[in-house]
Amino acid sequence: MSADIADLARFLDDCYPPERAADWDAVGPVCGHATAEVTRVLFAVDCVAATVDEAVSAGAQLMVTHHPLLLRGVTSLDPSGYKGAIVHRLIESGIGLYVAHTNADVASPGVSDALARRLGLGDLRPLDPIDTGPAGIGRIGRLEAPMSLRDFASHAAHRLPATAWGVRAAGDPDRVISTVAVCGGAGDTYLGLAAAAGVDAYLTADLRHHPVSEHIESRGPALVDAAHWATERPWLDAVASRVSREFGVDTLVSDHNTDPWTLSASSRG
Repeated sequence: MSADIADLARFLDDCYPPERAADWDAVGPVCGHATAEVTRVLFAVDCVAATVDEAVSAGAQLMVTHHPLLLRGVTSLDPSGYKGAIVHRLIESGIGLYVAHTNADVASPGVSDALARRLGLGDLRPLDPIDTGPAGIGRIGRLEAPMSLRDFASHAAHRLPATAWGVRAAGDPDRVISTVAVCGGAGDTYLGLAAAAGVDAYLTADLRHHPVSEHIESRGPALVDAAHWATERPWLDAVASRVSREFGVDTLVSDHNTDPWTLSASSRG
């Protein structure tokens, strides 16, 4: 079956309303003729040279990514530059690009729902709700059975896509974890909300030294820090499934690891 880019864009806009994106964000269609026929879609966290190569090799006519390619203003799309080369490759290959970023973060279901379910959490509710509905940033849920922080960190490392970074945790390794807050992507902005929610642990990405140190000293929830890409990759399966059910087009999900860190070595005192 097939659809055109405009059909898919309207559907994705309904799933992830653009008006709910942050005011600094850049979401929605990026390139591709609205009337272009689509029989195959590639979903990826990032639009980089390798994922564009995947789309070309797969014969896709549309890429849907989480992170914007053109988030900040550019004055040139000269193909000798990094972003210009990607845009030219997409257009010359007849591939459109659509982005759902912070609007997918707050959607229900959205990025953090997929992350929470990958970790086996149930009874989900937003960490930072929009109005009184199910939408909002992050999710709070409950594990099927309590476990120690040590075991929960290992559980997360095995459930999330593999990266060199893996996961690291802050807090008493023997602390019992039953309730968990999660936020796909960079989530240290919501440390205070996680503490106020009274959860046992908060899993997110890109945590920094000083906020984590102050949080732990204040006896907040244990923290689990995963790679940014790994916390957002689970959403791709969910959105690909929605598009496939709605239009019957072929959907492919990229497992290309765009986490920039390639090595991790444990230090020994």
